[in-house]
Amino acid sequence: MKPILVYGHPLGSSMGLVSALEWLGQPYMLCRVDMLSEMKNNAYARINRRLETPALITDEGQLLTETMAIALWLEARDKERRISFSPITYDADRMHQIMAFLNTGFTGAFSPLWTALEMESPDPLTLEILRKYGRESVIERHDRLEEQIGTTEFLIGNKPSLADAVFIGVARWLDFHEVENSSRWPKIEKLRRTLETTPAVQFATAIERGETPEGSGAFHGHVPLTQVIEEFGKPID
Repeated sequence: MKPILVYGHPLGSSMGLVSALEWLGQPYMLCRVDMLSEMKNNAYARINRRLETPALITDEGQLLTETMAIALWLEARDKERRISFSPITYDADRMHQIMAFLNTGFTGAFSPLWTALEMESPDPLTLEILRKYGRESVIERHDRLEEQIGTTEFLIGNKPSLADAVFIGVARWLDFHEVENSSRWPKIEKLRRTLETTPAVQFATAIERGETPEGSGAFHGHVPLTQVIEEFGKPID
């Protein structure tokens, strides 16, 4: 069977993994999840008890969650090294290092801002504290990423890799939460604009918007969430 990536909208970090699948060029399918409604129930918990995206149904029908785990699954199947690098090389180590930073501190820095946005009837003081702490955390993590970016076109060398995929799915949150003008970090801004012009990222963002763009030919359609839950979901104890 073809692997199925369960991706979230709107503005899910999993958009980056859709881009990675396009860069990889191997057959895959998608399952679309509304994170504001469809993800917030016990039915979706059969896919991921943490009620998060992304998730992957592998080509063997196994359920895999967490961005890093899915990225490593893709890396292991990237025999042509389209989105990764040969093992036991500095480029591979560097890619893993940046992916880990992006998937932990960089992504996690936005958590207070998402919490503030999603709270029901919050008191003004709590909102102010969350937004202040979130903004400071996001700025600090962007400062640290800016320091890590070299002179190459992409994060690791002159081709997009899994590190770029993890980055681009989260990078647009800076604008959404109106934290700071992206021009404050010229290297990050340049990288983001470069990635946004690639056909894979344009395809992924169009898919996220609910459009039907033409991609690389690797995409083989959507699978309804109800079908994915019924066929691959795990019972809840």
